[in-house]
Amino acid sequence: MKPIIWPTTAAALALAAPAAMACSSCGCTLNSDWSSQGYTTRSGFNLDVRYDYFDQSQLRSGTHAADRSAFTLPNDQEIQQNTINRNMTLSLDWSPSRSVGVNLQVPYFDRSHATVAAGDTDRSTSQSRGVGDARLVVRYQGFQADLSVGVQLGLKLPSGRIDDRFSTGPQAGQPLDRGLELGTGSTDLLIGGYAVGAFGTDVYYFANVLWQQPVASRDGFRPGNGANATFGLRYTALSGGIVPQLQLNARIEARESGVNADVANSGASLVYLSPGLGFQISSHVDGFAFVQLPVYQRVNGLQLEPRVLGSIGLRYRF
Repeated sequence: MKPIIWPTTAAALALAAPAAMACSSCGCTLNSDWSSQGYTTRSGFNLDVRYDYFDQSQLRSGTHAADRSAFTLPNDQEIQQNTINRNMTLSLDWSPSRSVGVNLQVPYFDRSHATVAAGDTDRSTSQSRGVGDARLVVRYQGFQADLSVGVQLGLKLPSGRIDDRFSTGPQAGQPLDRGLELGTGSTDLLIGGYAVGAFGTDVYYFANVLWQQPVASRDGFRPGNGANATFGLRYTALSGGIVPQLQLNARIEARESGVNADVANSGASLVYLSPGLGFQISSHVDGFAFVQLPVYQRVNGLQLEPRVLGSIGLRYRF
């Protein structure tokens, strides 16, 4: 492959797979804390910094938008208003050889939420800031001489808080729904595989599938099993290190479980189209910018969904 392809591949794959979806019943459906997979054919260290913004303001039921005005207050179910997410993710990637790598991702969440709880007529709000659940993933891509196929094995660790509370409104002082917390409280096994290749000389593709299985949970809450799948294309014939890219991102997640779970309003199937650009800033620094646009959303019960997600980031190659 051309020398520029692998750095821009790594930047694109930083957006390839969404991380664990939080509880949709709490307004957190697709989290744009996308994994920085760190695919590369060179040994050494890479450092990624990424910023994601998305406003979950559309209330949905099944495959359709739900009209809030159709619900009388007080109601016997929660009527969520919006959840605004401003997230930063730091990712450190180390490849001791060309075929083996380790990737550590640590997110920082800034999340505001507003809802009308069941039985209430006024809004309650919360503001959560802090470190989320870290992810440690090991990869091996030495099956073929061109390193075009790889596998992943890792863990999502319970490093995020699970004790935030509402700050204003009738629910002030009450704990947030578990899915809205900065962490899930669970340790999850991550198993995946990926492939990269070319269509001709200027169009390259990648495909990635990642399965997430909670293996340990606590305090009466277990997030649902989830699967991410991504297919992406990039065009490399432009000058100046600019690489247009297009990705199709999909996630399926089962309902959460446990005495503190909202089983009826959790679980979803989501598909997003993600156009973007990778660009080379210097010999050691690459940048990327993407938007995610929903093309299919199916949720259980009532859940909040974003209309658009945005992400920008930088990667530094040591």
